[in-house]
Amino acid sequence: MKTLEYDVLVVGGGIAGGEAALNLANIGYKVLIVEKELSIGGKMILLSKVFPTLDCAACITTPKVSEIQRHPNITVFTGAEPRKITKKGEHDFEAVVFQKPRYVDVAACTGCQLCEEACPVSVTDEYQFGLIGRKAAFIPFSIASPRAAAIDIDNCILCGACERACPPDCIDFTQTEEEFLVKIKSVVVATGFQLFDPLKIPRYGYGQYKNVITSMQMERELAPTRPFNTILRPGDGKMPDNIAYVLCTGSRDKSVGNPICSQVCCMYSIKQAQLLMGALPMADITIYYLHIRAFGKGFNEFYAQAQEMGVEFIKGKVGKISEKENGNLILRYEDIEAGVVKEAEHDMVVLSVGILPNRGIDEVFDNEKLKLDPFHFVDQSDILASPAKTSIDGVFVAGTATGPMDIPDSILSGGSASAETTSYLRRRN
Repeated sequence: MKTLEYDVLVVGGGIAGGEAALNLANIGYKVLIVEKELSIGGKMILLSKVFPTLDCAACITTPKVSEIQRHPNITVFTGAEPRKITKKGEHDFEAVVFQKPRYVDVAACTGCQLCEEACPVSVTDEYQFGLIGRKAAFIPFSIASPRAAAIDIDNCILCGACERACPPDCIDFTQTEEEFLVKIKSVVVATGFQLFDPLKIPRYGYGQYKNVITSMQMERELAPTRPFNTILRPGDGKMPDNIAYVLCTGSRDKSVGNPICSQVCCMYSIKQAQLLMGALPMADITIYYLHIRAFGKGFNEFYAQAQEMGVEFIKGKVGKISEKENGNLILRYEDIEAGVVKEAEHDMVVLSVGILPNRGIDEVFDNEKLKLDPFHFVDQSDILASPAKTSIDGVFVAGTATGPMDIPDSILSGGSASAETTSYLRRRN
């Protein structure tokens, strides 16, 4: 294995990990970011706007990821993850980092997309959350960083069309998996989150009824890099005019293994409702909720603004969703305020899915135990005085790896992790 040396290993290249890396790099530390996806930027780079200001998410994220890529003190490995992290002593860690082959020379790739045009294989696009397809030779999305092609080798038929179409001749099928031994002095865990899979609630019909989608799929329909030019329902490509949101899908629900509140679902649903009112002025938007938790700065005003715009809020628990022949959906729900069971028809339903931890980071540490909390997020050993500290001295945590939080809190958490890491690195042996 090739041996590399850095001051800090940051596991995860989302907004929290990127903030921590930039802060550390700006004061002279050498940082390695290991990101499992093909682009840094995390979930935020895929969003439309942020609440409650409705600022463009990509406009905020893109300059930051560009700065990360260009910073002389930061090295980025995409398509990579740590296999093992061992603490040898104070300021002394070793990590085995595994990197999957991209089958493209990133430095030579110009992002021209000619390989994508030439490729005959179409598969589901995971970066558009299954709304459209992509080719086996593809650029993840238009503002990806690095904006370089990759070959989906699992679906590639090795026809050579992409190689023949590539002007800089940067496609290389001889690339293999690599492992690196990385020596570092400290580790920042910023592994982010995953979204709840609504297939675990079959009564909502996700995966069975095409016009039942997740909030992240709706987010992609609203984003500047969206798959369609307008909001369309997947079942038949029609523009919807009566959209329902089902809050707490996979949150505050012991029956599906996630009893805690995901904190952001109410507000991102209200944000999407406001954006839909602008994109589809004639559409009716209804939000079915148990409680609206608008607890942040400007959140309650944002909620009130949505009500004034005409978004209908119904305090009700949705029990079942069924489909009509025309693709419309019948929601059977308990009207909590009236104390009766009702039914309502909508032509599109958005499930506001909750936040879950990305599992497995605790298993990477082989000689000291990274403690998790009861909900499988990384445990904060002193949450009030030092929120970035973990059960391992020299290992710090940032962002939603600690629990659900919004973007400003994630950035603050990344700053906290970089400050704690700096304090640790300056500590004398």
